[in-house]
Amino acid sequence: MADASTFNSAAYGGSGWSQRTAGHDQEIGSLWRGGIDSEWRQLRTVLLCRPGAEIAVNDFNAAQQLEALDLVRAQEEHDQLAAAYRNAGVEVLTTPATEAPTPNRMFCADLFVMTPQGAILARPASTVRAGEEVATAQALAAARVPILRTLTGSATFEGADLLWLDAETAIIGRGLRTNQAAIEQIARLCADLGVNLTAVDMPFGTMHLMGMMRIADRNLAIAWPRRTPHAAVMLLREKGYRVAFLPDEDAAQANRALNFVTLAPGKILMPGGNDLTREWYDGLGIEVIETPMFELRKAAGAVGCLTGIVERDTA
Repeated sequence: MADASTFNSAAYGGSGWSQRTAGHDQEIGSLWRGGIDSEWRQLRTVLLCRPGAEIAVNDFNAAQQLEALDLVRAQEEHDQLAAAYRNAGVEVLTTPATEAPTPNRMFCADLFVMTPQGAILARPASTVRAGEEVATAQALAAARVPILRTLTGSATFEGADLLWLDAETAIIGRGLRTNQAAIEQIARLCADLGVNLTAVDMPFGTMHLMGMMRIADRNLAIAWPRRTPHAAVMLLREKGYRVAFLPDEDAAQANRALNFVTLAPGKILMPGGNDLTREWYDGLGIEVIETPMFELRKAAGAVGCLTGIVERDTA
């Protein structure tokens, strides 16, 4: 009669057992995918959410938009945005459909932020956007992107409030969209990853830190004069960045022109129609690709807001 004992079987740690020894960070790129440790290295993968009928609202102010949008034009512009990424060699992931989509779900940058080892899922501050993070989590999971943290308790956080200055340093804006409870939770995660997180206070009447400053190259940051937090500028300079301030022009154009995504070192994708700022970018040695945002910007966002960054080359 065969020995029925399970002792020394592989299932119980006996002969044939194979111990998992690779750390989570070592499994990024094989078991898992995604990750960033900069805002300027080669862009590889983004997450987009094509707008649907949900953007055609009766009260655009209640929906936290600036003007009423034309659905067909908005979709055409979004399709051109996706095409611009693909033409640049960037993989485009898409957010799945939901039963009751909200009018701002297309702004993927707000709904998560990547770390070198996975995503931090957002918890939007407004009731208008509550729950948008669920479909984002589904999209990330389907793409094999690990979710390292989901905000809990009273924390509110939107991904456009966090930027990477280098592989060991991130900066986060405290204000309308991201509160202190979220910063404390994210700081604990960053500490586990060996990352220093610095919080700066946002000016009243502003939305996200990403709307105050962008990083276009390994040593070049673009900032909005008199709106970018003083501590943010000082930290950028401490990290070796040249901080170039947007030229003195109307606030609307400055906001749109700063709403870009860095495709590669010194190369950006920005909203079309901001000729003065494009000329200024050219003078800084930045290569510019434009995509139309004339309709989509009526929803209070543009290229940067619409784009969830999933993967860049890392150090």
